[in-house]
Amino acid sequence: MSFLRRRSAAVPAGPDFDVLAMDPSDWPGNLGAGLLPAPDGTCQGVFLRYDLFGGRGPAMIIGNLPEGSPAREVAEGEIPFEVAQLLSALENDEHVEVVGTEDDPVMHEDNLLIVRRIKLSEDRISCVQFDRSDGVLVTIASWDRPITNDLYALLKPLPAEMFQQ
Repeated sequence: MSFLRRRSAAVPAGPDFDVLAMDPSDWPGNLGAGLLPAPDGTCQGVFLRYDLFGGRGPAMIIGNLPEGSPAREVAEGEIPFEVAQLLSALENDEHVEVVGTEDDPVMHEDNLLIVRRIKLSEDRISCVQFDRSDGVLVTIASWDRPITNDLYALLKPLPAEMFQQ
């Protein structure tokens, strides 16, 4: 994906990689963002929480985790970080595990993505993952809403200013 590239700035103002997600102006409801800091202050990932339920919990979480991020390290059968964040935000403490995966080719602009659909023991959660050309893993976890191919058309790099403190 040629439009995705590493950012290089003398003073980092957020993650040093592009964050691919839906523009908040394209999505009604509340948006929250979280950065995963490493002990040295670098950004080990970004996740965005889209809330359509009026403060009663998120409808979707989109994570962007670069290579080397500890949040990417999950054991076989364990749920992705974003699914755990979604369950936590919904105050759902049920045990959920991965029961299967399926690869699905999807077009995003002029690029072909190989999307992994992750099947979970909780069928109200939809989850997909794909690797970007810059090594960032994107995970989308949705509560009670299927993730369709139309969603990928809404994904775009967000401006770095969104992640400045």
